[in-house]
Amino acid sequence: MYLRKQTLSLLLLLGISLSGLRAQTLSDIDGNLYPTAVIGSQTWMAKNLSVSKFKNGEEIPEARTAKKWDAANNAGKPAWCYYNYDPANGIRYGKLYNWYAVADPRGIAPEGWHVPSDEEWAVLIDTLGGEKFAGARMKSKTGWDNPLSKTDNIVITDGFTGLPAGSCNHSGSFYGIGDIGAWWSTTWSRIDIAWARSLYFGSDDVSRDGDYKRVGLSVRCIKD
Repeated sequence: MYLRKQTLSLLLLLGISLSGLRAQTLSDIDGNLYPTAVIGSQTWMAKNLSVSKFKNGEEIPEARTAKKWDAANNAGKPAWCYYNYDPANGIRYGKLYNWYAVADPRGIAPEGWHVPSDEEWAVLIDTLGGEKFAGARMKSKTGWDNPLSKTDNIVITDGFTGLPAGSCNHSGSFYGIGDIGAWWSTTWSRIDIAWARSLYFGSDDVSRDGDYKRVGLSVRCIKD
């Protein structure tokens, strides 16, 4: 019993050292507020991005139908949408962006922040125990069909808080809400594909996926 209590105390202390204290709330150009979390050497948004304007105030075009989503992608232009084109889904899950919005030089992140590179994602995942375990620690405690398969989310109690927002495919169809959370990086692997990180229900893994730039995924930002 004593060893069990000591182990629990060690885990709690480890959680504090990894996630730190929740940093001040962040605001984007639209006035949306985001909690933030210090995880190791990095500071992350603890909520999916939901901005509709670039840093310079210009609109990021919204795709309200599959036809408009497909047209934006065919032109290689930035676009965002709500899951199932339903604004009600944005309240909890934020917006889904194609990679052209993520990579646009006008910038979608708030001042002093940026969309993470593939390397910055790797640092986060290493901090949280590696690809085989970090997924459980990155998930929110609620909102998943099966949130944790093997690892109790006791170590990181105030960290990434990843939700399964699903995704939008290149033609404007949706899948995965409640089951999959996926987030863009700014790093591309070839002309039509960029790297992303994904969490899946029933798994503790974090997957490094090459997704087509036309796909709509969630976005998290990291402090400069």
